Amino acid sequence: MESRGSVPARPPSYEGVWRFTAPAVDASVPQARHAVRDLLNRQGVPVRDDIVQGLLLIVSELVTNAVRHAALLSPQVAVEVAIGAEWIRVAVEDNHPYRPKALETDSGQTGGRGLLLVREVTREAGGTCDVEHTATGGKIIWAALPL
Repeated sequence: MESRGSVPARPPSYEGVWRFTAPAVDASVPQARHAVRDLLNRQGVPVRDDIVQGLLLIVSELVTNAVRHAALLSPQVAVEVAIGAEWIRVAVEDNHPYRPKALETDSGQTGGRGLLLVREVTREAGGTCDVEHTATGGKIIWAALPL
């Protein structure tokens, strides 16, 4: 009996990485949320509505934090959306060096409630989130959720 080699599966057409920048102003918050929602729809990402809602809440909170806390040192923020076959990752980058502790500590602290919300929404969806330093001295706050 002759065995046939398997044909490698093509990656889903919705996979990819998209990045855009926006000024660090209040109007960028709803614009970023709409841009991410439009991207998911345009790419045909097979994502449950509850994951989309959590993702959009995360984008809103992360861009809001960048606008409120980093605008002085970072007049632009970058939003990146990376979509894989089984996950979606959103990240917001600014040039401010301060690394918020809310993703790492308990909820007993005051302030940082938006980041606590990001952490909880991410965990409830079965995802992960973190803060990383950039080579230029800023930071990237990201969350990855399963599709």
